[in-house]
Amino acid sequence: MQLSIIITNYKNPELLKVCIDSIRKNLTLTDYEIIVADGSTEEDTRLMMKENFPEIIFLPFNDNVGFANLVRAGYKKSSGQYVLVMNGDMIIKKDSIESLMEYVKNNPDVGLVGPRLLNFNGSFQSSCFRFYTPLTIIYRRTPMGKMKFAQKHLDRFLMKDFDLKSIKEVDWLMGSALMGSRMAMEKVGPIDNRYKMYFEDVDWCRRFWEKGYKVIYYPKAEMYHYHGKGSAGKSLIKTLLFNKLAWWHISSAVKYFIKYAGKQLPQHK
Repeated sequence: MQLSIIITNYKNPELLKVCIDSIRKNLTLTDYEIIVADGSTEEDTRLMMKENFPEIIFLPFNDNVGFANLVRAGYKKSSGQYVLVMNGDMIIKKDSIESLMEYVKNNPDVGLVGPRLLNFNGSFQSSCFRFYTPLTIIYRRTPMGKMKFAQKHLDRFLMKDFDLKSIKEVDWLMGSALMGSRMAMEKVGPIDNRYKMYFEDVDWCRRFWEKGYKVIYYPKAEMYHYHGKGSAGKSLIKTLLFNKLAWWHISSAVKYFIKYAGKQLPQHK
């Protein structure tokens, strides 16, 4: 098998169908498989997969097991030489998957590569970043983020200092769409499932760098992504009191910083 496409989904059968249809319509490869790993599976999703996509490997889970566990389950069932991990709220553009795979093929020192992400209205969506520091979390979660020094820090985190139309080595890529070779993934190891949500992609990209592989932002490939900012809050108090996703984000950040405490950040261009 040349390519395995692992799609993670959570209670969104409508977008999942659009995602799968876009792959079938726009992917020119014939030697590929699709694996859908679905958290907190609902009857609508089961029926849709059974009736519309019986040839697709479908992995339902009764509970919300988290992004990392869905990816790990899909990977165990996969057999492709190359692996694309993507969310079920993506729509691929023509040649986007082929372009990512060719780049990995031609650059064996690349561990993960990700496309330029677009909102459904065609506007640009941030998908590549510098590594978090504890200050990044504080500035993003408190009124301090409005101060000039904090804005400078956050602009650097968001990589606003480089041309997002250029191919670039980056610290980490959003996990919405990540392509890599099975060989590299086997050397680095599976995505860390200690994170319920958030920071799985940060952690995985960091481990690729630590194993000597590059992480590349590749804007020549483009995909649409419905990105709901579920962990955002209008105020710190409301966020901490009522936003479960925000708590997961903070909890994952704490786990990440504990895991890498005292360790030097990977160096690259």
